[in-house]
Amino acid sequence: MKHDGLRKPSEDLTRILAENVRGFRHAKRLSQEELADLCGLHRTYIGSVERGERNATLSTLETLAGALDVSVIELLSKRDLNDEV
Repeated sequence: MKHDGLRKPSEDLTRILAENVRGFRHAKRLSQEELADLCGLHRTYIGSVERGERNATLSTLETLAGALDVSVIELLSKRDLNDEV
């Protein structure tokens, strides 16, 4: 199978990650800057993840999950609107 260019995750998965990072961050009452500091990332990177503009690496997912006290699976799983954070 020939593949041109970089592979990207589906829009659904990117949107799920964006919504979950934002939701878990809000639940912890963290600003983007505070989460970025906990992760050793730049605030604009967090914002771009939350807008679905970034293809986060596995190591970044682990870092975000650790800072938010959730699992990588929770970051990538579709959540029901009624789910508690």
